[in-house]
Amino acid sequence: MSAASAFQGQDVPASLFSDFAPPEAYRPHLLGGTLWVVDVAGRPCAFLAALAHDERLHIDELDVLREHQGHGIGRRLLAHAIDHARARGFARLSLTTFRAIPWNAPFYASLGFIEWDPNDAPDSIRKALAKEAAFGLKDRCAMRLEL
Repeated sequence: MSAASAFQGQDVPASLFSDFAPPEAYRPHLLGGTLWVVDVAGRPCAFLAALAHDERLHIDELDVLREHQGHGIGRRLLAHAIDHARARGFARLSLTTFRAIPWNAPFYASLGFIEWDPNDAPDSIRKALAKEAAFGLKDRCAMRLEL
């Protein structure tokens, strides 16, 4: 809930503040070696979960507890995922995010991600955007970083 609280006042469905993925949803990420957690003082404060999709590493979630936001933790987690993807020969990273919220698409754009036209994106990206729209999430986009 702490990371989601950053979306208070944004045009997002109320379920964003109450419907969270259970820990077992991240088992494939953990088993794939693409779940990274940051601890501060022995307490988890951030994580990034990604999965391989052919030549692409897709970031499913990047969360930083509200009290730790703005300190570069998310940026460092993302840099780690980029390094990991490059070291393993992935051609690109991808994600879906809110287009206009400053710590979403503009943040990723500052790191070199570009918006991915759904017509040019793989079917899995189009399906993810459709699922998010059905969930009530508005103004979403896919982004990619060519490696």
